[in-house]
Amino acid sequence: MSILNFGSLNIDHVYHVDHFVRPGETISAERLDYFSGGKGLNQSIALAKAGANVYHAGKIGVDGENLKQILSDNGVHTDYIEMTDGVNGHALIQVVPSGQNNIIIYGGSNHEITEEYADRVLEHFGEGDLVLMQNETSCIDYIARKCAQKKIKIAINPSPISEKLLDTFPFELVSLFFINEIEGRELSGKEKTDEILDSLLEQYPDSAFVLTLGHNGVVYRDKNNTFTHGIYDIKVVDTTAAGDTFTGYFLACYAAGEPVPDCLRKASVASSLAVSKPGAAPSIPRMEEVQEAKSHLKYVEFQNPLF
Repeated sequence: MSILNFGSLNIDHVYHVDHFVRPGETISAERLDYFSGGKGLNQSIALAKAGANVYHAGKIGVDGENLKQILSDNGVHTDYIEMTDGVNGHALIQVVPSGQNNIIIYGGSNHEITEEYADRVLEHFGEGDLVLMQNETSCIDYIARKCAQKKIKIAINPSPISEKLLDTFPFELVSLFFINEIEGRELSGKEKTDEILDSLLEQYPDSAFVLTLGHNGVVYRDKNNTFTHGIYDIKVVDTTAAGDTFTGYFLACYAAGEPVPDCLRKASVASSLAVSKPGAAPSIPRMEEVQEAKSHLKYVEFQNPLF
């Protein structure tokens, strides 16, 4: 199986600050770092480091040529990445001493994906393959419908959640959802974890859902099974790539046919290791690191009072 990631390619501008800037406030950053990023790029690198055969499709601007090389250096196939004449997509990220962050994204070249480009890429994929998407690029509703026609399975991380996405994306075509609590509430209209998953399964009975719950852990549910996994106690440096690392690792293991509990465990270890290092893509561990770390990380059992 090949995994095709129609995903964003960003340059991250990371500002280390004492606290998140408040309305009307001007603050000074203690340090500025530049990293490769974007949910798409991060997830492709996580997929590759977890052992998947992954192709990335996307657009880079005139200032983003190094992003293609970074993907290639990390084992991602870059045959379908194209350059545009505009500015590359980028993110402005504030990181506070606790490791928490907030992010502003500018789409740039990521919003130059067209139906014609999608058709050219999808000519090379078909039944038995899987496509992964996020909500940081243009044309994803068209891509989903085209994949369904070609019997390509669809996984989506619907982030950032938006009114347009909720109104236009054909969620009924999705096989596997990666969502956090905010996205789960927006998609389901419910508040509690069990109610979110019940509602989503009622709407999309043939789909599977991976719902991440921050420091409480993660829940997987499909129409036949429910599995949970806790977290690992580790010093947090930067949470920027935590979710993308989890998504890439879970999907790589899941596509390889591993049992869901193993997928959850490996993805949880990988995301824990990622938050212990600065940056997005550079913090994503390799599978050897994940396998080695499993034996010595302190595990905290899944505990969610809303489940």
